[in-house]
Amino acid sequence: MPDPQRERPRPVRSRPDRPGEHREAAALLAAGIARAQSGTGGLVLLRGATGTGRTSVLEAAAEDAAAQGMRVLRARCAPGYAAGPFAAVHQLLESVVEFEKPDPDADEREQAALLRRILYAHADETPMMLAVDDVHLADGPSYRWLVETARHVGRLPLPVLLAVTERSQYDIEPPAPGFTHTLSPALVDTRSLAPLTADSATRLVRAEHPDAPADWVAACARAGAGSPLLLRALLDDLGAVLPAADPHRPSGEASTLTPYPPLPETSAALYPGSYPAAVHWWLDSAGPATAEVARVLAVLEEGRDGGTTEEPGGGTTEEPGGGTTRRPDRGTTRRPGGGITGEPGGSAPGGAGLLAEVAGADPARVAGWLTAMTGLGVLRPGPDGHPRYAHPLLRDAVLTGVPDTRRRAVHRAAAEAMLHRGTPTGVVARHLLLSGPVGAPWAPAVLRDATALALRDGHSDQAVVFLRRALEEPLPEDHRQRILTELGSLECAGRDSSAGMTRLTEALRLHGTPQDRVRAAVALGTALAGRGRTRAAVEVLRTMDGQLSGHPDLGATLQTASALLSDQDQTVRQDVYRCLSDTAEHSPELVGPAARALLVRYAATAALTSADDAMRQVRALLAEPAHPLTEPFLLGTAAAVAQWADELDEADRLVDRGLAGQRPDLLHPMHAALLNTRADIAAARGEYALLPAERPAPAHGPSNVHATTLIALVETGRAEEARRLADGFDLREAPDNWELNRFLYARGVQRAAAGDTAGALIDFLECGRRQTARDVVSPVVTPWRSAAAECRLALGSPREALALAEEELRLARVWNTPRTVGRALRVLGTVTGGRRGLALAEEAVGLLTDAPDAAQGELAAALLAQGRQLTAAGERARARECLRTAALKAERLGAVRLRTLAEAALREGGARRAATVRTGSGALTGSELRIARLAADGRTNAEIAGLLHLARRTVETHLTSTYKKLGIRRRAELGQALTRD
Repeated sequence: MPDPQRERPRPVRSRPDRPGEHREAAALLAAGIARAQSGTGGLVLLRGATGTGRTSVLEAAAEDAAAQGMRVLRARCAPGYAAGPFAAVHQLLESVVEFEKPDPDADEREQAALLRRILYAHADETPMMLAVDDVHLADGPSYRWLVETARHVGRLPLPVLLAVTERSQYDIEPPAPGFTHTLSPALVDTRSLAPLTADSATRLVRAEHPDAPADWVAACARAGAGSPLLLRALLDDLGAVLPAADPHRPSGEASTLTPYPPLPETSAALYPGSYPAAVHWWLDSAGPATAEVARVLAVLEEGRDGGTTEEPGGGTTEEPGGGTTRRPDRGTTRRPGGGITGEPGGSAPGGAGLLAEVAGADPARVAGWLTAMTGLGVLRPGPDGHPRYAHPLLRDAVLTGVPDTRRRAVHRAAAEAMLHRGTPTGVVARHLLLSGPVGAPWAPAVLRDATALALRDGHSDQAVVFLRRALEEPLPEDHRQRILTELGSLECAGRDSSAGMTRLTEALRLHGTPQDRVRAAVALGTALAGRGRTRAAVEVLRTMDGQLSGHPDLGATLQTASALLSDQDQTVRQDVYRCLSDTAEHSPELVGPAARALLVRYAATAALTSADDAMRQVRALLAEPAHPLTEPFLLGTAAAVAQWADELDEADRLVDRGLAGQRPDLLHPMHAALLNTRADIAAARGEYALLPAERPAPAHGPSNVHATTLIALVETGRAEEARRLADGFDLREAPDNWELNRFLYARGVQRAAAGDTAGALIDFLECGRRQTARDVVSPVVTPWRSAAAECRLALGSPREALALAEEELRLARVWNTPRTVGRALRVLGTVTGGRRGLALAEEAVGLLTDAPDAAQGELAAALLAQGRQLTAAGERARARECLRTAALKAERLGAVRLRTLAEAALREGGARRAATVRTGSGALTGSELRIARLAADGRTNAEIAGLLHLARRTVETHLTSTYKKLGIRRRAELGQALTRD
């Protein structure tokens, strides 16, 4: 007769002693065996969930009984095994020599009586043990026979122990009455086997892998899910690839075995596959309804873990002092009808209601099953409080063999059910990522909402995944064009620029609205210009302009974008601005406010206008109505002019307005321009400590951010970092654009500070040559003449230095702002020397003293120059006063280089002490003060970083410095310290 148990996964190797959870059951069976040997029979029932070791305990007891001289009859029932009536009883009695099967045509009672007589006849000869495994799977006649036999054994003095195991596990299908349902409790000794505790599971793993690290052992214990069957099957698989313990290694000696690899999360990595086979047997034992719920739960958990974004809310931000601040939950969910509602916190992927709905099961039974499985150790509460599988490997084994089509169907059903339940958008979208095309309007809407949330939280990579998935849905052409433009913009801004260029090109070919086509053209032009293809970028915009007859505002947008992008190439820039100037002269009605603002900016850099006149024109243009698509160009250009004009507060406001209107999912040339202006504003204020959190990585060539960072590194005394950044580019390979010119100037500053005066002069002169070729002659952008003049003087060429300094002052007076003129006066005074040089330095200090905050850095430098000249003139007392003031201002700005130079000049002038370091709020830099005020108002570090467009690490650095200067230790003291000072 075939063994009905042969399909059950069995242990392959010898095992350690039974776990503690089995000892009480083994003792109960041992007592039953002793009673049977003394002539008193009975019934022992072992109950437990699948895999808790019922069979192992029963088999061990049967072996003990046989060893003690008892006759042991065994029957193992299995699903679907019923080779006719009384199949299980026949299996029990088949080892009896005289056993003959009753006539199958006879009445069931007659057959039962005959089989019982055969049993009793042999029981008279020797004590017997009837070991019946999985009695709940026995055929009907055998089941009834065994129940009746239990009654007889309990009432009659028979030396028969009936030991049966029965599965007792909460399933989705309500269970049938148990084996002892009709028996008196007095006739039965029952023991329910508990799942393995963590300690027991750990001991089982340690017995076979004593050298394994603790985290690996704990992972095995979790994957075993409280089941000896699953744990031993897992150890069988792992034993095929892992080293065995060395029995000859002395206790306590370090192991030299290969390190244990992490426990796999997929059953495909297991061989020979005992573990997934055991999991499948566990599911088959539970029945189809339970197996379906278990698999649906695994699919839902796969959607949560396999997603690409964290739902907004609940995050933490680190404070300099080590504390954390909770972020409030935020977010929106799009309903099928298109409305937006707040996200409730309730319906998580593992919820019983959702699981029941997707699996088509009774919610009450599903809730009970989740509770039961959590108690067994198969499930554990997840971070959201809902049950999930104890280990990813267990979840993967549950999913093994589930067709991909079924998984996609579950993900789709889950996404739709979650949407109607108000589940957070990010969770719904993660299931859509795995569902395949849905073909319903709500699907792309959810993915677009998830994209917006991901971008809001700075997760552009996740936004790309959502948009790529949205393109798999059937979309109207205008919707497809928008998604292609957004996706292409994000890919170009990220790591997949080639794919992004293809998307933007495709978007431009689609027939969307004129506004959407202009957005696509501007994005593609920005991407092309960013890769050094400026002429191609301008050509794209010109071609699109020719297709927009009847839309003058959109044409103005393209015209302005062309002018801005042309800054990346000297030749193209000259052509574009020549054309724009001609149009403004002969057809001014065709030039919009943004384009006229660009012409004002051009005049400023060409030294053709003053700061007052430029600001008057810009403010008039800002007062004119502007199309939404051209407004960013107007705001960004006006901000740059305001920064040059030392109207830094107004420039800040314009940058904020411009950045607030920028969409993170659309490439736009003004986004980078606004960030550049923000960096230039910080440099103008002398806030050199406003460094990026990390040095910007080289891209296609040096950028304005690299230039600003390089100067900041120099001024804050970080010479070695500055040298590495300056040497990090091969400028022969760099694009021929304005950012290269700015970097040349910054590298000249670095070289001059490092003592390489000749190298610095070469950089300054090359910067000037390139700037002049672009008609950028005003020192408002890069004061290369003043810097070159100081180098000429140091190298012994005073005449050439004087010519450069005088030309710088002439051009500075055209623009006529204190910072520009004061710097030129300072350098000319240094180059001139003598009484006239001292007079020029004093004029510079007087001009800069009455200037706004924009001139504080230049004021410190002018005071240093004046102090040196006073020392040279023998006026040491006045010199020390100037130099101490210069050192204090440099300290307040965080300008380490300037302060070091001022203190060196003080010592050279005979001063006995250096400048006193200031503390209190007066010692805070402008950036530190702004950040401190926001923090005192209750803003988190992440919120401050977002408001000021800084890296969070920069905010933390500034707060740490602020705490030191204010003499406080924690954030809560900020408000009082600032008010006190």
